[in-house]
Amino acid sequence: MKTRGAVIRSTPGRFEVVELDLDAPRRGEITVKMVASGLCHSDDHVAKGDHAVGVYPICGGHEGAGIVVEVGPETTGFTEGDHVIFSFVAGCGRCRWCAKGLQNLCDRGAAIMTGSRPDDPTSFRLSLDGAPVAQTCGLSTFSEYTTVSTDSAVKVDKDLPLETLCLLGCGVGTGWGAAVNSAQVYPGQTVIVMGVGGIGINAVQGAAHAGAAHVLAVDPVEFKRDSALKFGATQVFSTMEEATEVARSLTNGQGADAAIVTVGVTTGDHIAQAFSAIRKAGVCVVTGLGKMTDVGIPISPMELTLYQKRLQGSLFGASAPSADIPWLVDLYTAGKLELDGLVTTTYTLDEVAQGFDDMHAGRNLRGVIVF
Repeated sequence: MKTRGAVIRSTPGRFEVVELDLDAPRRGEITVKMVASGLCHSDDHVAKGDHAVGVYPICGGHEGAGIVVEVGPETTGFTEGDHVIFSFVAGCGRCRWCAKGLQNLCDRGAAIMTGSRPDDPTSFRLSLDGAPVAQTCGLSTFSEYTTVSTDSAVKVDKDLPLETLCLLGCGVGTGWGAAVNSAQVYPGQTVIVMGVGGIGINAVQGAAHAGAAHVLAVDPVEFKRDSALKFGATQVFSTMEEATEVARSLTNGQGADAAIVTVGVTTGDHIAQAFSAIRKAGVCVVTGLGKMTDVGIPISPMELTLYQKRLQGSLFGASAPSADIPWLVDLYTAGKLELDGLVTTTYTLDEVAQGFDDMHAGRNLRGVIVF
């Protein structure tokens, strides 16, 4: 079938909408009519060339939700008309990591940016003028229709708004989980969230939900600082220096229990600032991304050892999407998780490039494409 999708032909580049050919689903696959897709900084990293991909052109988007229109042969668990949220990390349920409850580290993640099927690097479902087109994270939610593995889809009730639930496929789970799972925030703690865009605003929500007494949000953009106060931050700051000083004043000079780095383009210096802000035996959680070629974090090995601090990476908030996405849906329907207020601006597919311009300008918590 034909579908329209937003692609990057080469990097650095800008998303453009073209007509693509989409294959029908095979065994273990479904074709989905997209309802909504979030605009995440990770896709912008691809456009800027920060992250290398296996094949160009690549059709963007990895945070989305839609309705199943076709089910592949011998494929169980899904029927036409099912509503699904995508997980940008597929979970096979059988590898060592899935078996240990670390579904976000599933072996299928090794193929996340190859653009092909997770189990076959030569197999593609999108094409342009007869040439393969890569699917971001095996999904490509910047397409009106897409064919994906059932390992990447989580069913939800049909009466729920996919325009907001689409954010559970990346931004919400990544930020929320960074606080709840990776930092393991518990009641009474002091937490710094560095960067309160589409990921960080949910780390604020997660820390507040976990019972942190002080949630200190840091962002140079006034709109994002004001928004953080609505999502659970107790104080906001424009610099880490200010937040660190206040954290120490609240903890008898010790520092924050946890600092969560959710900066859109993360550098080693950002991580070092957050690491310096935490107390003895505290944790610095890093979920922001930067250039793949950047190396080095200027922290003191002596401070790391003698203060017994922990530096923790966090992919998708260390979540198990097939379990955690339904859990977050339940929290949303119970009024314990705010999703609707995260969507600052909606766009058409043809406005995808403008959406990223608005993201860079600091106008959005999350922009969402509505099909």
